[in-house]
Amino acid sequence: MLDSDLAKLYGVSTKRLNEAVKRNITRFPKHYMFQLLPEEFKNLRSQFATSNKGHGGRRYMPYVFTEQGVAMLSSVLNSEMAIQINIQIIDTFVKLRQLAIEHKDLEQRISDLEHYFMEHTKDYKDDMKEIYQAIDLLMDRTKPSKVGFIKE
Repeated sequence: MLDSDLAKLYGVSTKRLNEAVKRNITRFPKHYMFQLLPEEFKNLRSQFATSNKGHGGRRYMPYVFTEQGVAMLSSVLNSEMAIQINIQIIDTFVKLRQLAIEHKDLEQRISDLEHYFMEHTKDYKDDMKEIYQAIDLLMDRTKPSKVGFIKE
């Protein structure tokens, strides 16, 4: 999650969140928090239409926090709100992981069924091809799935 998104959730400015992190930098190894590369930042800015450098936008690369980094924030931002927000964020990460596992299992089961039907319905190949195309559309296998934090 981006530092600015987390700051909004915690009700603090991005600057204050990053200051608290920098005061406790040993709690945030590279696999807990990292800074975006200039090209990644450029893509992010164009995707979300954020301001350019001279027009009130960010003047440095944003920090990105992994699930572990978000969990560590609760020890750095020691307020009741921070604790409650952390619990909600961690619960969301857990739910996303469960959904990803369940989806992978479902995809494997559908793939197994597809192979079974291919073997046992060779005489009805054209009819089955239309069914497989419909399944592919439902599963949307051509596009990679995106996982991220969803605000409710």
